[in-house]
Amino acid sequence: MKRSPRMFLSLAITLLIAAPLAAVAEEIPRYAYDKHSFELGAEISHRNYREPGVMRDKGWMYGFNGSYAYHDRKMLKFEGIANFGEVDYSGSYSDGTPVNLYGIPDYMLEARGLIGYDFPVWKTTVLTYFAGIGYRYLNDDSHAFVGGYKREANYFYSPVGFTLMTNLGNDWSVGETAELDIFWRGEQKSYLSNASPDLPDVSNSQHDGYGMRGSVSVEKKLSRISLKGTAFIRYWHIKDSDNEIREISGVTYRLWEPKNTSTEVGFVLGFKY
Repeated sequence: MKRSPRMFLSLAITLLIAAPLAAVAEEIPRYAYDKHSFELGAEISHRNYREPGVMRDKGWMYGFNGSYAYHDRKMLKFEGIANFGEVDYSGSYSDGTPVNLYGIPDYMLEARGLIGYDFPVWKTTVLTYFAGIGYRYLNDDSHAFVGGYKREANYFYSPVGFTLMTNLGNDWSVGETAELDIFWRGEQKSYLSNASPDLPDVSNSQHDGYGMRGSVSVEKKLSRISLKGTAFIRYWHIKDSDNEIREISGVTYRLWEPKNTSTEVGFVLGFKY
């Protein structure tokens, strides 16, 4: 549905405006958030990428993430993620011959900016609505294999969601986050010339899709820092791209990026100060 992204973004803006009115009579509990905080963590995850009926990539990713957050009723947050690893490919060549490739280098970079508002919903719980803008870059490079080539994916999107932070007592807290990622635009670059000099490099635009994320975290506050563990899931569903018409060896071809899904499940262990 073409109107869905704007509808969700309008709802998010409405919630961000309405939240201060609901919270004006309440004080944010001191335990909930520091005014300024930095987080740094190491993450491990398993990524499963599918193009139904075409191919599949899966493998383990390792990386880091970090963030800075400002909380004073209003919330401002900047986040970054970088992970890398190797994936195994199963699919087929253009003539239908099955092919399996193992140990393909793969890495992902992501940057996000969020704004939001904190307000208490119970004596021990703070609810934060947020919305923002994000960019995701994925590089999958199989050019060292026969018939392989480098692929780059670029996503521009808006995260919209909420976080619940609950004090459990004795300096322990638990947080839950749910998020919808509104997909604005994507660009998929396929360097087909890596596979054969007779093939063109192709760039396809993507316009339809969405993402979803969820996480549960447990935090223990120590004297000067907090230790934090987070289990997460990140999901993308992207539809067929636009077509690019190319002539190869005198024959005209319609080239596009097929619809695809990506599911990443993992865990982050880090600290906050």
